[in-house]
Amino acid sequence: MSSIELDMIQTAGIGALALVVGMVLTRKVAFLQRFCIPSPVSGGVIFSLLTLAMYGWLDVEVSFDGTLRDVFMLAFFTSVGFQCDVKVIKKGGKLLIAMLVLLVGIIILQNLMPMGITKLMGVDPLVGMATGSVSMTGGHGMAGGFAGVLESMGLHGAGTIGIAAATFGLVAGSILGGPLAENLIRTKLTKEQIQPQDEDLDPAMAGIELEEASQAGRAKHISTNELEFKQYAKATYSIILMMGAGTILSWLLAKAGLTFPAYFGALVLAAVTRNALGFVDYKKGGKRVKADRLLDIDRIVSVGNICMSMFLGIAMASLRLWELQSLALPLILILVSQVVLMALYARFVAFPVLGRSYDAAVMCSGLCGFGLGATPTAMANMGAVCFKYHYAVKPFLIVPIVGSMFSDVINTSIITLFLNFM
Repeated sequence: MSSIELDMIQTAGIGALALVVGMVLTRKVAFLQRFCIPSPVSGGVIFSLLTLAMYGWLDVEVSFDGTLRDVFMLAFFTSVGFQCDVKVIKKGGKLLIAMLVLLVGIIILQNLMPMGITKLMGVDPLVGMATGSVSMTGGHGMAGGFAGVLESMGLHGAGTIGIAAATFGLVAGSILGGPLAENLIRTKLTKEQIQPQDEDLDPAMAGIELEEASQAGRAKHISTNELEFKQYAKATYSIILMMGAGTILSWLLAKAGLTFPAYFGALVLAAVTRNALGFVDYKKGGKRVKADRLLDIDRIVSVGNICMSMFLGIAMASLRLWELQSLALPLILILVSQVVLMALYARFVAFPVLGRSYDAAVMCSGLCGFGLGATPTAMANMGAVCFKYHYAVKPFLIVPIVGSMFSDVINTSIITLFLNFM
């Protein structure tokens, strides 16, 4: 077996190429448009299938450097932090609580179901834990984090099983979210319910997906004016500054023995900065305005969306699909059952609980994203749906908050409880 190792620049180039290919495919292939498949997914899968073919037919293993992938992910979540306006979050308080309850429900079910399957098939129940919420809602990070615990409890190859399951979940979550939301919108909502509300038209929250949805929106961002350049530069510098400061907070949390995702520090600092500036006034043109306007949130959102697309392009293109070949029949059965469970849960439980609305349908696509894969996948799913219809404010506030700030904490607690009972 020979190998090809791509450095971080080459990996980023492949990710960008996958993104461009996906954008072209999305515009040309009606199937991708109809089922709201995100561009990074459609393009990235082509490259991951190519590396799979090289591995299987040519005995060549392609490895990617994930350094810039993680940087793009960090930049995206920092932009999410800047979007966390407490005043807006309060408006969606009930939806936030409902989403947290739904999160707890799916995590418990994701662990109960595979443990039941392993018991019926006479397989080690730890295999069920490795393919439960550890790798589904938890994703690659938590699958790797709990690998040592499961190994110490007697599950040989826990890391390989968890990462392979997380890879399967990432692909499944990317594919499931858009079509499910599309089906809900077409079959469960009236034309009046699909129409945008006044709160959906907030240009500061719209980002790339909304701006490209109309000619007027695209024209808004087409400019050779030096002021336009300075505004995007300021947005980029704001994100980088919070990224740097956030690493210090993450380091302090780690020293205190607290485990959070790497992006948590930057996300929290950006949110605190945004809301702290909201209490400060300054004079501009003889009028007093809120200091948070200095942040230029709409440009920050645009830069963050670019980074999200790059992250997903790299992540999807570098998937090691051949790791799924090593899954035995029980694992395949469990993983397929996880996807079916998520689809049924989102359609028949989450959609009614969230209010049977357009926002609910968009959030269901997000739930599929971070419930099977990762929060960036959830954001891409929702972005693809909103690109076809219209932007919705509350889903893009609630889903990243639940998926990034609460998901790992709740999931870790429930997993620990299950392992203690075992």
